Amino acid sequence: MDWTLYIYKTIFLVIIFLITLVVAMYSTYGERKVAAFMQDRRGPNRAGPFGLLQPLADGVKMFMKEEIIPLTANRMLFILGPSIAMVTAMLTGVIIPWGGTLNIGGLDFSMQVADLNIGILYVFAMVSIGVYGIMIGGWASNNKYALLGAIRAGSQMISYEIAMGMSIIALILTTGSLSLHDIVEQQHGINWNIFHQPLGFLIYLICSIAETNRAPFDLPECETELIGGYHTEYSSMKLGFYLFAEYINMFVSSAVIATLYFGGYNMPFIDQLGLSANVVTLLGSLFFFLKIFFFIFLFMWIRWTLPRFRYDQLMNLGWKKLMPLAIFNIMATATYYYFTVLK
Repeated sequence: MDWTLYIYKTIFLVIIFLITLVVAMYSTYGERKVAAFMQDRRGPNRAGPFGLLQPLADGVKMFMKEEIIPLTANRMLFILGPSIAMVTAMLTGVIIPWGGTLNIGGLDFSMQVADLNIGILYVFAMVSIGVYGIMIGGWASNNKYALLGAIRAGSQMISYEIAMGMSIIALILTTGSLSLHDIVEQQHGINWNIFHQPLGFLIYLICSIAETNRAPFDLPECETELIGGYHTEYSSMKLGFYLFAEYINMFVSSAVIATLYFGGYNMPFIDQLGLSANVVTLLGSLFFFLKIFFFIFLFMWIRWTLPRFRYDQLMNLGWKKLMPLAIFNIMATATYYYFTVLK
């Protein structure tokens, strides 16, 4: 039994790893198509039918480009920076419940690599470590412009992590658990947390956009006086790792949002259809991915709709707007549960 579970978990981990890479890869294609639609253009349409091979062409281009490491750069840290960004982005997916339970050969297997009882804390740990990938990359380049971009990125991500964490505290008060699996199970049917924590969801969504350095919060990369931001000196696949990590983070952030606030793999009224347990599990997973793709589209929609903030506006929003709102949400949630549940 133990070996069977171990083999299943290994295979499932590889599948999730490959799905994450493929979704992130084609998110680049999807973003260019969404941007083209909003700007009345065609978008990628040359490589393959409808341009579907464009992500593969971009990947080959990245691998074939000349790799340059500045002579004055710290070589080890220069390589370590994009590696940390990529690895931390990938590791978050192991605690997300991608579906219910599959019965294979009379044995039940959970569609979750690791069900940690502190799953939310694990998510924040990976997000926090991801800051080091950006900071190390900017500092190791020995380029003042890259360092400025890294400092801006670090201060932005740390600032919005605080409001994000506070929005989660209110959710924990509502659910009473740190386990993502327990949180999803509590949202069975249509009892989604978005109806209990609408303000918390809004705060978490805004902070997620800032955490992934997406527009209108993409100041670390797109300020004209900063050249290319923290990855100015990077080329070839090291630059590709930084760019790819952004889309992986967008995919994982969408999965976490769908898990925490929109029921995860729970599909309304599916129990009334009289389907087998395995079919219900697979349909639930499909519905979960539809939710994820919706939020990925939302990330892209926001990017190509809203103008970029100034840096002072960015920091004021995080510290003077979102943080007081998050504190108010915690106090309101605690007060409500004290008078309705504990009394």
